[in-house]
Amino acid sequence: QVQLVESGGGLVQAGGSLRLSCAASGLTLSSYYMGWFRQAPGKEREFVAGVSRTRGDRSYADNVRGRFTISKDSAKNTLYLQMNSLKPEDTAVYYCAATTHYTSNVVDAYDYWGQGTQVTVSS
Repeated sequence: QVQLVESGGGLVQAGGSLRLSCAASGLTLSSYYMGWFRQAPGKEREFVAGVSRTRGDRSYADNVRGRFTISKDSAKNTLYLQMNSLKPEDTAVYYCAATTHYTSNVVDAYDYWGQGTQVTVSS
């Protein structure tokens, strides 16, 4: 019943921007801590950004802070990740995820995951 569907990925040159969307159904964003993760070939899935349920407190990985912005539109039940100043090392599959924990940046704390969307940044 629960579905998280990512969109907005694609191919972009270094220095460019992309905006990812995560459309949620079967759950309301206000009831979950929401996170974005990414996984590059040969690497473990890693936390990118998160946002809390009602206060909207935001958290970022050190290597994306200042370049990426996480946000949500409660009326549309949609989560977003605005990615600016993209680098080749940002290339990965990006996943939207939801957890009942109050806050978390670890993969195994999350209950629901989207299918992922590919982001490729060329030099």
